[in-house]
Amino acid sequence: MEPYDRHTPYNALPALPPEKGLYLDDDVTKKLVEASRRLSELKGLASTLPNQSIFVNTIALREAKASSAIENIFTTDDELYKSLSYQKDDYLEGPAKEILHYREALWKGYQGIAGHKEITMQTVVDIYRAVKNTMDGIRPYQAEIVIKKRGWGSLVADTVYTPPRGKGVVEKKMTELLHFMNDDNAYPVDPLLKMILAHYQFEAIHPFRDGNGRTGRILCILYLIQKKMLDIPILYLSAYILQNKDAYYQTLSGVTGMRDWKGFILYMLEAVSQTAEYTTDKILRILSLMEKTESIVRNQKKPMSRLELHKLFEQPYIRPKSLLSNNIKSVNTAKKYLSELEQLGLLSKEKVGKEFIWFNTDLMNILSD
Repeated sequence: MEPYDRHTPYNALPALPPEKGLYLDDDVTKKLVEASRRLSELKGLASTLPNQSIFVNTIALREAKASSAIENIFTTDDELYKSLSYQKDDYLEGPAKEILHYREALWKGYQGIAGHKEITMQTVVDIYRAVKNTMDGIRPYQAEIVIKKRGWGSLVADTVYTPPRGKGVVEKKMTELLHFMNDDNAYPVDPLLKMILAHYQFEAIHPFRDGNGRTGRILCILYLIQKKMLDIPILYLSAYILQNKDAYYQTLSGVTGMRDWKGFILYMLEAVSQTAEYTTDKILRILSLMEKTESIVRNQKKPMSRLELHKLFEQPYIRPKSLLSNNIKSVNTAKKYLSELEQLGLLSKEKVGKEFIWFNTDLMNILSD
């Protein structure tokens, strides 16, 4: 292995997998069993839901917000949900727009792997393009991309890492990475460990000009779905990374500078374990809130039989148009139902621009915890 120099493109980045002794021991195995069990419990709980997609939007929004915040794109929960109550073609600016792009990228990636047995280069590029709202692709070999130290201080920040560079270098390393991820016969590594190894490698390759962190975190979730460890993208992984951001970057750097795979793997396994438990708790609380809401609605003298209650839980802000269906065909009827729910104390109303939007406060409180 050639010595690593942070000022020189890391073209000597070793292909995966590393030697087993560098990433697998009793400590890792114990943590792997715990993380796998919690992930299995989350998958099992989600499979019992009458409509799993109910939770994808809500959890995806939290994931989008946390993942963007890791990149220093901040917004309040209120600003986020209010902005995302608009339709895709409505005009959005600032952090909420970046977060909307992340959510769209997550969905695009999910749809991209739905009909394929492998994660392809095109899927990865499509995710990046959705994250950044660009038609850009793999960074050109002449682009002198370097990773600078985060935070305030000198006007000229220190370089902490220089990713691979050169004609065809990034493309070759990405092809090798995807081969490692997709070929379980050639590389028979536990899928959770393989996801972690691949996540480091993707971030080290740094294939795009920008947005590599968000793209890489989406790939983690999609890989777990591809390997059937999850059915839908509901693992809120970025929450843990955001709360432990310094350790995330330190352990990433530890792999690069010292080949300390164990430190990074233990960190990521703890991230999976804690966020699987966290997401399980969110789902249980949202389920309980749905049951409570359904009970209140069912016991009314004027039953709202045409109302599809799950639409009240797809995101905290509800526009009348979002309730339209084969059962509710007019905006006025939707407004009537929303007003009745407001009178029951289940929703509150707020004027946004020229229209009224109803707000599921209890759902918002669960998501904001």
